[in-house]
Amino acid sequence: MKSYVSLCALIFFVTSISYGQTSFNENSFLKKESSIVESTADSGHHYTLLEVVKAANLEKILNEDGPFTVFAPSDMAFKKLSKVSLKELLLPENKKELFSLLTYHIVAGNITASKILKALCNGNGKASFTTVQGDKIFASMDGLDIVLTDKSGNKAKITSADSTQCNGIIHEIDSVILPNSLATANLLP
Repeated sequence: MKSYVSLCALIFFVTSISYGQTSFNENSFLKKESSIVESTADSGHHYTLLEVVKAANLEKILNEDGPFTVFAPSDMAFKKLSKVSLKELLLPENKKELFSLLTYHIVAGNITASKILKALCNGNGKASFTTVQGDKIFASMDGLDIVLTDKSGNKAKITSADSTQCNGIIHEIDSVILPNSLATANLLP
């Protein structure tokens, strides 16, 4: 048990330094006084996410309210979904499903990478967070990477962490994770 705690402390230290440097270098153009929506629009690689935020009528909330932690799929992450499925989700009649998908990527509060790592250490390598959608997402480590897993087993790696905004934190992820209701629906592959 003592060696596991030591291992957690070492992983926490190394990953904090690693994520801190990644966050600073890749997200230094994002101003702390910007909102989540403003930074998403300015990032240059979250156009699809911004389109989804607007279609789900969450733009005002993510621009003014908070704090929120957003696990933000990049445009490349959305490309992993089929174009037909994304197009279908963006139709007005699928607004409820789109809202569910987006809110599954949001957790209330400011959850930094170091807080995720601390929860992982306290949970013997496992942690879960309840999204504003109501389902849980699960965190684990894969080497030095923090990996999020949905209930269906889909995984997303945090590729850039701790972009602090005036109303929360953005962590970029490399895949779209799915709430239980969408994982069993026919809208997505």
